[in-house]
Amino acid sequence: MTYITGFHAIEETILSGARCGPLLSAKAGPRARELAKLAQSRKIRIDRVGSAELDRLAPGHRGIALETPAGSIGGPGEEVAAASLDDYLASLGDRRDALVLMLDEVTDPHNYGAILRSCDQFAVDLVISRRRRSAKHAAVIAQTSAGASAWVRNAEEPNLVRAMDALKDRGFWIYCAGMEGEAVYSLDMRGRICLVMGGEAGISRLLRERCDGTAAVPCRGRIDSLNVSVAAGILLYEVSRQRAQKKPPRGKLGE
Repeated sequence: MTYITGFHAIEETILSGARCGPLLSAKAGPRARELAKLAQSRKIRIDRVGSAELDRLAPGHRGIALETPAGSIGGPGEEVAAASLDDYLASLGDRRDALVLMLDEVTDPHNYGAILRSCDQFAVDLVISRRRRSAKHAAVIAQTSAGASAWVRNAEEPNLVRAMDALKDRGFWIYCAGMEGEAVYSLDMRGRICLVMGGEAGISRLLRERCDGTAAVPCRGRIDSLNVSVAAGILLYEVSRQRAQKKPPRGKLGE
């Protein structure tokens, strides 16, 4: 089991309808009591425990912790491993605007959580990561994302190259993030778009070679790059900004 301790993370997990509980409470303050009332309204069991027991189960708690299934950071009622790229693609129909974020070896749970928070704010449809190799610290992810992990749909794929090919077959333009690319505001980011972000080691060669282009965030600083979660937020904002202009989305290469 995993224990979520952040107030926002607990609240959003409960509101999302995700599988969770019981809620553990020990000498709870006003905010924790509010969450207990919310849990009670959603028929989630509340267990009163001693402070020492809660310290052991959920270090860093503030008088309250929510139990969730191990590794569960998926959307309402589902775990990450249960999400499906195939199901997402099948649900697209003739929809022209769609946004997917692919994370290649993003292993830091704080970065992963911060990225999910941006994904929630900028209406990302699906986050794809590599099975078994991406960030798995569900409690840290939930807290860093301020509860967004309960809402953003995730799909774990054993082979990101195949996942990318499946997206391309369905008309997605694929852009990897990179300092050497074109300024993101000069690219057309409407239509079906997949952004690929790399972790500490960058994006793998096989993925980079399959991309339609490289999107860069122009910078003037003295260090060589942005943190991956910061870069993801900026790129996603630009996609959102362009789509707000209400221009007709383009088709895939040559359409």
